[in-house]
Amino acid sequence: MLDVSEVLRRHAVAAAAQSWLDGLPELVRDLERRWDLVVGRTLDGATEAFVAEAVTAGGRPVVLKLVLPQGDGAAARHETTALRLGAGRGTVALLDADPHRGALLLERLGRPMIALGLPTGERHALLCDTVARVWRPAPGADLPTGADRARHLAAFVTQTWEDLGHPCSERAVEHAVACAGRREAAHDDERAVLVHGDVHQLNALEAGSGFRLVDPDGVLAEPECDLGTVMRGDPVDLLQGDPVERAHRLAARTGTDPVAVWEWGVVERVASGLHCTAIGLQPLGCQTLAAADAVAGLGA
Repeated sequence: MLDVSEVLRRHAVAAAAQSWLDGLPELVRDLERRWDLVVGRTLDGATEAFVAEAVTAGGRPVVLKLVLPQGDGAAARHETTALRLGAGRGTVALLDADPHRGALLLERLGRPMIALGLPTGERHALLCDTVARVWRPAPGADLPTGADRARHLAAFVTQTWEDLGHPCSERAVEHAVACAGRREAAHDDERAVLVHGDVHQLNALEAGSGFRLVDPDGVLAEPECDLGTVMRGDPVDLLQGDPVERAHRLAARTGTDPVAVWEWGVVERVASGLHCTAIGLQPLGCQTLAAADAVAGLGA
């Protein structure tokens, strides 16, 4: 019997994907045969995929990832495209894939950054340096744009805030929607690069003397989009100092625009807080929304 986390089960039910949950054991057995694997221990922390250690017939340690089908089912295709473009430079190496079934075979990396207990500033610097290796032009790639992402997040924030009965202030929602509108308008295809889309310490794994990122969303956007996901993290720490200072520090580290970093952070913080609340990931959801309320209306 597969060990499926309760968070993933709740997420699957919310996404109307109970049939996917029911079919997971047979899908895993089929992929074991197809890719000549033995699947072992389920890995903790995944909320939108089933992820497990595996070993190939040749003895190579790998990871099997099965992406939860949601919406139009494009998530696995976009992740596959992003990893192929990344080619192991800043991202985990993709060994094989069946994006139609949401299946990816990945190299096995080391511990996640969260296990190292690094101070926030040092962790942010490492995340910046790691994701900067991902940024590269990818014209013509079949990926959503930064404008698409901004529109999607604004719509998600507005609808989910209503669905959850207003778990944060209206001012925070209005601030996020306004920031999303500015980032949508600022999108420039000529400046856009491949961005990861979900940069945090659970997605950064040890690889040699550095780190590589797993679970990319895959977006063609301004690089500040990735720094917005760093901005949304550590909501309690954010409020212990000057919140805007974080945007300037991240921008200085990467040679990017602090205003764009701040605005993406506002959007990501509200969207993430609502998402965590919707799937019962607490106290992170409440902490993130509290931070969103506290910085509502501020600008870099």
